[in-house]
Amino acid sequence: MPLNRRALLGTGVLAGVAACTPAPAQKTQNTPNVPQRRAFDPQDWASVRAQFALDPAYAQFAAFVLAPAPAPVRETIRTYRDALDADPEYTPAGGRSPDQAVREAAARYLGARAEPGDIALTDSTTMGLGLLYSGIRLRPGQDVLTTEHDFLATHEGLRLLAERTGGKVRRVRLYDGPAAASEDRMVSAIRSGLGPRTRVVAVTWVHSSTGVRVPVRAIADMLAEVNKGRDEHDRALLCVDGVHGFGAMAGGVADLGCDFLASGTHKWLFGPRGTGIMWGRVWDAVAPIIPSFSQAAFDAWQSGGSPGASTAELVTPGGYKAFEHRWAMPEAFAFMTAIGKDRVQRRTQELAARLKSGLRELPHVTLATPESQELSAGLVCCSISGMQPLEAVNRLHAQKVVASVTPYNEPLLRFGTSIVTTPEQVDQAIKAVEGLR
Repeated sequence: MPLNRRALLGTGVLAGVAACTPAPAQKTQNTPNVPQRRAFDPQDWASVRAQFALDPAYAQFAAFVLAPAPAPVRETIRTYRDALDADPEYTPAGGRSPDQAVREAAARYLGARAEPGDIALTDSTTMGLGLLYSGIRLRPGQDVLTTEHDFLATHEGLRLLAERTGGKVRRVRLYDGPAAASEDRMVSAIRSGLGPRTRVVAVTWVHSSTGVRVPVRAIADMLAEVNKGRDEHDRALLCVDGVHGFGAMAGGVADLGCDFLASGTHKWLFGPRGTGIMWGRVWDAVAPIIPSFSQAAFDAWQSGGSPGASTAELVTPGGYKAFEHRWAMPEAFAFMTAIGKDRVQRRTQELAARLKSGLRELPHVTLATPESQELSAGLVCCSISGMQPLEAVNRLHAQKVVASVTPYNEPLLRFGTSIVTTPEQVDQAIKAVEGLR
């Protein structure tokens, strides 16, 4: 048996070692310092929220920032952490790669057209976008199109791509006032910004700056028509920063119609911190940037050859990870699936609509997020007349309401409604904002 990364936690060749390694003892509900876990009823929103260790004294509207994990995920992390602390060569029993189990769970969650082999494992949205935009193969004369509204991870990733390749990056404006954004205007802006050899169209599913949900499917349909007349190597690839839609919205990759989707799984999915995925369907367009610890990479290294065409596994960075977090990712997918992706979306948007309705009635508040559910998700952004967003956040916190500030040149006060938010807390937030006059 060759000595390679597959024998060291990666793809399960040491299943024999794992089978001989005793599984860590499960902590009982009576173990000191371990809070008792309440029964999980996925049909009961109170039970769902009870799976989180959030301070009940606060109405939490910033849970998507450094998202908390529910009890099943925390317990799985603890189990793997204890196992690795007891035996550094531990791998989960079962005779197969734990990373493969993660890919399979992610593929099931992403839905139709997603296969485990389509998925690279990352530690965040930023890493996924960095791998994508650093590795994308631009030919001479090809260019990149993005928007003015994207986050640093996209803009900076594309700037670095341009520096390395000499490719031109253009930005278009999808809307002037976000509250008045429209699908037609956004799709038309992308269409008008395309060049004859635009290779990358980089967009964000839900803008963290305004809460606008971009019509990714409509953009994909428009690009499909444009691509009909193009050479395969000049086909415009639709690349999506999905982090503020993934976990909050029910749509999968077939619904979006994109070519690549990068997202952390530690925000609206409430998965382990420091985990993420990147799904793609044209991996031969992306070169690996960081050495992979895949079997193909080890075999090629040992034989002095090349592992061949790019795959999601080859693009997945090698090295030692926080494996107790990565291996717990399937629990997060299972938790959200048990609740139901459609139910999660409805709950998220119903609470957001309730919040927008209440804020709209306050004369000192200007909403930035569209009222339409088709053009918004769980983020609700606004401004307070005569008050900086950070001051508003601090004053709200004093009233036990946790909000955040958008990290952009024109900052806004930002709320996120999610499965850890209750209708009563939405009303509490509205009342607290009313008191900011």
